[in-house]
Amino acid sequence: MSNQNGTAAQFYRTVWLSDIHLGFRGCSATSLLAFLRSVECEYLYLVGDIIDIWSVRERPFWPQEHNNILRTILGKAKYGTKVIYVPGNHDEMLRDYNGMAFGNIRIADRIVHRKADGKRFLVIHGDQFDSVVRSSRAIALLGSHAYDLLLGINTRLNLVRRKLGLPYWSLAGAIKHKVKNAMRYISNFEAAVSFEAARLGVDGVICGHIHRPQIISLNDITYCNCGDWVESNSALVEHDDGSLELLHWQDTQRIGQGNPGTALEPVPLIAHNGGLHHRNAVLETVHTLRSDDS
Repeated sequence: MSNQNGTAAQFYRTVWLSDIHLGFRGCSATSLLAFLRSVECEYLYLVGDIIDIWSVRERPFWPQEHNNILRTILGKAKYGTKVIYVPGNHDEMLRDYNGMAFGNIRIADRIVHRKADGKRFLVIHGDQFDSVVRSSRAIALLGSHAYDLLLGINTRLNLVRRKLGLPYWSLAGAIKHKVKNAMRYISNFEAAVSFEAARLGVDGVICGHIHRPQIISLNDITYCNCGDWVESNSALVEHDDGSLELLHWQDTQRIGQGNPGTALEPVPLIAHNGGLHHRNAVLETVHTLRSDDS
């Protein structure tokens, strides 16, 4: 099987992507586009915050690469990949279309995926279990602005690191790992999402939202977080035997110069204790999906 560039594509039974944040300047669009063009799959889950409506409302930004990502996803849907869009808080407007399908893309607020080995996993973005988002939209937006500033610093820092021949390093990720309250929040989030999976009687849960790629076991529930395409550039994949793996898209060379481009590397599993424009742009996206379906 080959991709759009004529090179061999890696096949996975299922690919999960979350927190792409199209419309946000910190989106790693070039890396994501390269990843999407390098893989084929039977199922593709978009696990929320694919389109960052919050960011676009505040600071309109939509380059051609972001269009190319949507077109690539639509192309996969057109040629047989089952694409399921599970909205998050940054694209919550699409929850109004729960249960509908546009351009071969199904929209579901939550859904249960049956793996090749028969195990059932709840797929949900996860913002429903975020007390900050649920209790105060204003506080969530304030936190989003602070995060945007941090990512802006992170982008400039990594431009310097790249010129020095150093690998990518996430400042935001490092701060989250060091700050005690952030780690407590992450543990509480993982526990809450896993509890919901246990309540529903499924074997595991796959989510996004907190930008922390992870596969751990919590009270006999397998908790998986896809990560994001702002800091981690990660994806969760299912192999033909039902096994799950986290992948990290590591930039190694410039893309589009006739060289190997980028490489996929597994992300080490980390365990710890306790754990578009405005509304019209989104509606235009839905209209595009409808048109493509015809």
